Amino acid sequence: MSEVVYDKRRLRRARIAVAAVFCVHGAVTGSFATRVPWIQEHASVGAGMLGLALAFPAIGASVAMPLASRISHRLGARNALRGLLALWTLSLVLPSLAPNLLTLCLALFVYGATSGMSDVAMNALGVETETRMRKSIMSGLHGMWSVGALIGSAAGTVAAHLGSDARLHHALAAAALTALGLIACQGVLDLQAAPEEEAPPRFSLPPKSALLIGAVGFCAVFAEGASLDWSAVYLRDVLDSSAGVAAASTTGFTLTMAVARLAGDAVVNRFGAVRTVRAGGVLAALGGLLVVLASHPALAMGGFALLGLGIAVVVPLAFAAAGRSGPNPSQAIAGVATITYTSGLIAPSAIGTLADATSLVTSFGLVTLLACGLAVFAGVLRTDGRGGGRQGARAGSTQPTGEKSH
Repeated sequence: MSEVVYDKRRLRRARIAVAAVFCVHGAVTGSFATRVPWIQEHASVGAGMLGLALAFPAIGASVAMPLASRISHRLGARNALRGLLALWTLSLVLPSLAPNLLTLCLALFVYGATSGMSDVAMNALGVETETRMRKSIMSGLHGMWSVGALIGSAAGTVAAHLGSDARLHHALAAAALTALGLIACQGVLDLQAAPEEEAPPRFSLPPKSALLIGAVGFCAVFAEGASLDWSAVYLRDVLDSSAGVAAASTTGFTLTMAVARLAGDAVVNRFGAVRTVRAGGVLAALGGLLVVLASHPALAMGGFALLGLGIAVVVPLAFAAAGRSGPNPSQAIAGVATITYTSGLIAPSAIGTLADATSLVTSFGLVTLLACGLAVFAGVLRTDGRGGGRQGARAGSTQPTGEKSH
């Protein structure tokens, strides 16, 4: 067997393994989301206090994500991902154990911190695998995250329908997902820091290279958060649609995002990251405009579907661009992830605040403007033209153990 064939096979295995990791990560989120009502009742908190508690995962993630690059530097990418992913899957049990608001906030902080660190570690490995394969795979990886979230949600829906205790459900789910995650991690690239590479700081501001890229991700995640949390409300309150039709708009938005991410790599490999995001920004802006101008629920649903289609690949491509933007991929990805998590945290409340001051129609006018920003600033995601290659060897980059550089 020649070395080239062996390397290609190894990369294919690494791609499958990291895709499985993304799927496991998404399944944890789906498993948690479906049992939030049970957790709320068990912790005896009202809607307002639950909203406060649900801010803590994003806070924990934003605080902890910068640590991921240092952990990867110290332990190696595979060992770091193995440990961080296990912490994330096991943290699924914590929220359902919380008996009151304080313990729920603490549990969700830990839940978010482990989510953010494992998110950075798996995206960094995804970017390195993409770079070595010399073609886009990040959109498909995030599509697999969506598939995992759907699987976790489906299982959680069944558990909730059967009236099962969320503590038992999450304990079983955590055990199964931890085992699957550890198996998947065996196949990812085993990257080790070069001896001369300086350890990244424990905490640091996002590098300058990540700020503009993060701004593009901010626009996409703001539109995503606004659409997920407010699309059903928009159809109900603005267009007077039924509860079933309103819920269907959110489902349609989620499905278009998942399908677009799974199919996105072929588009990126054909047209490149910049043109793909630019076209996506145009689609998302048209979708937002359709939502704002809609006089019938069907038109608004079509607008939300276009929004999902347009923004689907932006965050995966932002992570990929961040990973190639400087000498420390994990640190740059952590910077972009921090910005996008912040966007996801503030988007729902910002839409609500603006709607209270003006109207929901005006709020989605803001979403439309941010979608236009994707088309205008897509150039910051520029790579070497393929979307999956690198512009040059990164100084101090990590390499798989025992593998030659290509």
